[in-house]
Amino acid sequence: MEEKKSLGKKIFFLYPHSVIQDELISTLIQHEFEVYFLKDHTKAYNLLKKFGNSICFINIDETLAQPEWETYIKKLQSDPEIKGVQIGILSYNNDRELIKKYLMEIRIKCGFIQLKLGVAESTKIILKTLEANEAKGRRKFVRANCENDSRVTFNVKYNGDLYSGNIIDISSIGMACSFDSDPDVKKNSLLREIQLKLRGTLIGIDGIVIGKRDTTPKTYVLIFDSKTDAIAKAKIRKFINAALQRYIDSV
Repeated sequence: MEEKKSLGKKIFFLYPHSVIQDELISTLIQHEFEVYFLKDHTKAYNLLKKFGNSICFINIDETLAQPEWETYIKKLQSDPEIKGVQIGILSYNNDRELIKKYLMEIRIKCGFIQLKLGVAESTKIILKTLEANEAKGRRKFVRANCENDSRVTFNVKYNGDLYSGNIIDISSIGMACSFDSDPDVKKNSLLREIQLKLRGTLIGIDGIVIGKRDTTPKTYVLIFDSKTDAIAKAKIRKFINAALQRYIDSV
């Protein structure tokens, strides 16, 4: 349990409303939460079995009728393989009896969020809910593994020569990478104007080598310059979110 807590929790949105997809999710990504969309409640059931230490917000305004949603959510909460999953409800429905049923009878743990309150207020409530449920664990930054993605590469000049390589994993504050031809970069070296190629998105960034691993090829660990502009960080976070979503879609 301690290991799972340290890794943080996956946050799923089942049948997310357009307002969730367009605005709220980008805010959660900027806050370094690990967020996914799910668009099939049958597949969601199996995924939640696999990722039992997660949070799932369910849009009960779509696909199923209210009695069916109630049955589905009760089934989630009674399944011993999914009992660790925390459920929240998202809806434009402000029926007091319905809200009371989910909170008092079904006893969902992550609240009934009324989207009629507006995006800003809904986002505020969800952020507080995620913080209260320790969704980040001890992890401060979301990281995406890219080692098997040939479209995630970089190039940089070092000692006057141009080098290229592959990005192994990346977060908004740094990356692990390997060079096609090892230039033996020294620890604490500042690499200027690294060009990241993240599936067609180009980002220019500076980084400092903080460590090396004796793998084959050698792995370098870089921290990005703390003065990196917000636009570049937002692009990296967007890439990370898309990479994680591709992974969950393939499971």
